[in-house]
Amino acid sequence: MPAKIVVQNLTKTFASDSGGLRVLDGISFTVDDGEVLAIVGPSGCGKSTLLNIVAGFERCDEGSVIIDGTKLARPSSNGILISQHGSVFPWLTVQQNLMFGLNGHAPNDKESLADRYAAMVGLKGFEASYPHELSGGMLKRAELARALVVKPEILYMDEPFAALDALMNLRMRTELLRILAKERHTVVMVTHDVEEATHIADRILVLSPRPTRIQATFEVSLRHPRILTGPEVQELRTAILRELGVDSFSA
Repeated sequence: MPAKIVVQNLTKTFASDSGGLRVLDGISFTVDDGEVLAIVGPSGCGKSTLLNIVAGFERCDEGSVIIDGTKLARPSSNGILISQHGSVFPWLTVQQNLMFGLNGHAPNDKESLADRYAAMVGLKGFEASYPHELSGGMLKRAELARALVVKPEILYMDEPFAALDALMNLRMRTELLRILAKERHTVVMVTHDVEEATHIADRILVLSPRPTRIQATFEVSLRHPRILTGPEVQELRTAILRELGVDSFSA
């Protein structure tokens, strides 16, 4: 079966006072249909730039992104980006936010789908609430439901849980895994959190400092649910941190 996403030799340079800042230096990888790929790397190495190019929101200087055999020229309707900055409309209720992208559905069908996905992420009873009335964790649940309700084939996730405290971050990761077990999505996720990557991903790419290349690739064959304190996960975490230049003793 051909890969869902094929990324070929991406390069990107930004203009700077010194002439040019080369951020991406020949990035190539593939993502299989239904795979969860995590991308980690040093701060400022270009993780978000890479994700935005793969999602079609930013242009590369050289290289290409091919989705389902077609070269990507603009954001695709079969993909949704979930960012760390949030995506819900503050003037709409939870239900209205979830209904917003459901074009082509009858009004009753829109309400039914919105309520189903609100319940799926644990927001049953809060459909009439506005974003400012929700806690940080509930708001993230609403954003996740808003992305999933349109049934995207691909989820692009840019540190979506970074602003949450450790406990809520863990709960949201567990929630995402529960949903992915029920509804098949291909996921490309950028994160600075190595534990998050080892918890969720089927495969992890480690990026180098700028100019960024793929420094290492880790296949994660561990079944879900994963015991994060177990020796296999800890060994994987240590290996990734070592690639990132963090000594295992200090980690």
